Amino acid sequence: MNSSLAKRCSKIKLVITDVDGVLTDGGMYYTNKGDIMKRFFARDGMGVTLLKKKKILTLIITKEKTEMVRQWAKRMKIEKMYEGIIQKELILDNICKKFKVKPDEISYIGDDVNDIELLKKVGLAAVPNDAINEAKKNCQYKCKAVGGHGAFRELADLILLEKS
Repeated sequence: MNSSLAKRCSKIKLVITDVDGVLTDGGMYYTNKGDIMKRFFARDGMGVTLLKKKKILTLIITKEKTEMVRQWAKRMKIEKMYEGIIQKELILDNICKKFKVKPDEISYIGDDVNDIELLKKVGLAAVPNDAINEAKKNCQYKCKAVGGHGAFRELADLILLEKS
């Protein structure tokens, strides 16, 4: 890890993640009844747990409003979930005040157009390997893993490496 990235990682106190395309593969699975299901990767959940052990909080910001994501967040003991948020960057000040952190103490991982402005404003911006090109241009770390297959865990491990 280069020294600039290591310095960014060492400051992180809070990690924010998108859901679709980061914690999930972005696919939507439909049941015969028309219900939507999403697949979460167990190792990403362990990433949340490992961060928590080092007193690093995890938040979710998603444009969706779905019960299945609420249930996953509850199971993982996510500190706060912001749902139905289109312009994610607009709640950054609120998050900083509520959790008593500065933007450079926050890492955000996102993958699509509605993530770009928030990626630009945090201390450590990360994207899954399969993120859109514009998101990749606005990050300091591009995961080797794709969304829904360990990208969040990879970011968590990167941060924790500097905290050990």
